[in-house]
Amino acid sequence: MGVGRFVYTPILPLMHARAGLSAGAGANLATANYVGYLLGALAGTLAPGLVRSRAVLRGSLLLLTATLAAMPLTHGVLAWGALRLLAGAASALVFVVAVASLLDHLRDHPAHLPGWAFGGVGAGIALSGLLVLALRPVADWRAAWWSAAALTALLAAAAWWLRPEEAPSAGPVAGGRARARGRGHRWFGALFVSYFLEGVGYIVAGTFLVAAIGQGSPGWLGSGAWVLVGLAAVPSSALWARLGRRWSRPGLLLTALVVQAAGIALPALTGSTAAALGSAVLFGATFLGVSTLALATGAQLRFPRSVALLTAGYSVGQILGPLVVAPLLRHGYHQALLLAALAVLAAAVAAAVLRIGFPHTVSDHMGADHTLPVRRRQAAETTRP
Repeated sequence: MGVGRFVYTPILPLMHARAGLSAGAGANLATANYVGYLLGALAGTLAPGLVRSRAVLRGSLLLLTATLAAMPLTHGVLAWGALRLLAGAASALVFVVAVASLLDHLRDHPAHLPGWAFGGVGAGIALSGLLVLALRPVADWRAAWWSAAALTALLAAAAWWLRPEEAPSAGPVAGGRARARGRGHRWFGALFVSYFLEGVGYIVAGTFLVAAIGQGSPGWLGSGAWVLVGLAAVPSSALWARLGRRWSRPGLLLTALVVQAAGIALPALTGSTAAALGSAVLFGATFLGVSTLALATGAQLRFPRSVALLTAGYSVGQILGPLVVAPLLRHGYHQALLLAALAVLAAAVAAAVLRIGFPHTVSDHMGADHTLPVRRRQAAETTRP
């Protein structure tokens, strides 16, 4: 999913230079991908059975691979848009199936294990950046898409036997969860707003960071920065999840959003190589962590279908992000990055509201009891069966 969804970012400058793609058309292709992501997320919300289907997972992996292989077969923006829309829908279904599977099958395992699985997206980003970086001197944008399709096929084969979430069983546990939802559902709105705004801001950087850095820098720096984004993202979810065992998840979400906003703004404020590389590390170290924390918080609140609903809101934000900044792209990417940083800061404000009013009587799905201070909670955990 990391390759299939995000390889467009390092390939975009090649398509600008060698395929005649304008900045506006590039933003429209990004929007098409995010519309598809929304459709996939909504499908997971409206038809929960899809999230538990191995056939849906496998079909989505095959579709994602096919859309990458088909990109070089046309020069039409409409056809490219249709392919990126299908890729977005397939990406969302893969993501929702995988996350639901993680939260279900690893419910009684340490929180860092799902975090490492989230890191697979970062590994895919790093691999896509390395792929384009290696191909840039010797091949064109077509070879980049075909190579990405081959890489995605290999990774899809490795993911072929993932077990989706099992169907929920009715009984006393379901009733207990309903009571927990009643105590915590009112704060799901603040979480939803925060994650939606994160979608608006993060996707601008996720789409245009390489092009923004490459505007006034050597060609390798943009793709190199994207590799750093992926490498920083690999351990980030596990790290944030581990921290979530000791500190409040809403507080960590607030911290991650503030750090991310600083990272997005850096290349817009200064064009130095250090700023570009620092931006990549800060962005990569937080964007998957924000997803990990937000989705885990939604599960902690016991809100029904929280993964699919939060992913849907996130994807709506991703659709709006490129549309909002499109008028600014005539003047380069710096203004767009600054606006994205402001959106992420607004997400941090919503996270602060959540942090203040978070219902600490709700226990999370990993068994942590947030009614206890940290030291007492740790002591209690050591005595649990």
